[in-house]
Amino acid sequence: MKKRGMKMLATAGILCSLALAGCGNKEATNNEDKASAKPKESNVLTVYSAGPEGLATKVQEAFEAKTGLKVEMFQGTTGKILSRMEAEKNNPVADVVVLASVASMEGLKEAGELQPYKEAKNGDKINSDWSDPDGNYYGYSASALGIAYNTKNVKEAPAEWADLAKANWKDKINIPDPSLSGSAVDFIFGYANADKSAWDTIKAWKTNGLQVSGANKEALDGVITGAKDATISGVDYMAYKAKADGEPVEIVYPKSGTVVSPRAVGVLKEAKNVDGAKQYVDFLLSDEGQKLVTGAYLLPGNKDIPVKDRAALADIPQLKVSWKGAEKQQVEILNQFNDIFR
Repeated sequence: MKKRGMKMLATAGILCSLALAGCGNKEATNNEDKASAKPKESNVLTVYSAGPEGLATKVQEAFEAKTGLKVEMFQGTTGKILSRMEAEKNNPVADVVVLASVASMEGLKEAGELQPYKEAKNGDKINSDWSDPDGNYYGYSASALGIAYNTKNVKEAPAEWADLAKANWKDKINIPDPSLSGSAVDFIFGYANADKSAWDTIKAWKTNGLQVSGANKEALDGVITGAKDATISGVDYMAYKAKADGEPVEIVYPKSGTVVSPRAVGVLKEAKNVDGAKQYVDFLLSDEGQKLVTGAYLLPGNKDIPVKDRAALADIPQLKVSWKGAEKQQVEILNQFNDIFR
């Protein structure tokens, strides 16, 4: 148990601030008491999900209608979910976990917290680069991290990451705080590993007045309001949704490439309703589940499901990122970033 607990703490460590601060998710607060430790009925399934909130709710409603199972949903950030799982380690509650970070899911796998489900329906259609070869988790969706900018303030969109170190962007750029954003950690990790000049560019951003601005929503809100002109490591599905809502925002992906950050689902080792958990995984990987994913402006794990009103995966220049063992490396990356901006 001691080894297990230490592993879980390591997995949650990158995002511990996020777990404490939360992200203002009202539904997560409302649902917190529903997923409590209690004897479970066979038709009840407990899911811990890192959203997005609207998507998680639609998936829950569609899954319940299709299967007749009742879902007790706890929604929160990846860090908040991992901290909750650690607090419940002596009396596990969740059957299924959905995280917004494959690195964190890798950490759960290494800690022995997941059970393989290699025979998942449609598992062979899901992006293998986002999924565990042993079936411990499946990358059912992803977001790409680009440069989100205010279309009223910016006349010419930046073409490269290094462009944001130029004088015309002085004091006009921000980035989500990687202590509060798993996707921002993913971005810095992928960028620093794929581009030898990345740290020099990051230092140049700081010199140019880069502001570290809370979690993803807070950083993007700064651009939407015009307080900042651009967000580095902007989460694309959030930008596409804001644009669809009429906000003056657009997103570009630098030609040299960016990080695609997968989101994954897995069945927990201590799941009480294993059959229901597997049905939930199957539903997320099904065409119906994947269409709900694209409806939230996320990239689907199944490339055969078309996207709408956003860039397709094939059209996004990508940096090559390996997520195996990424969790430990991300701790080092986060420390290095914090040393620069301290």
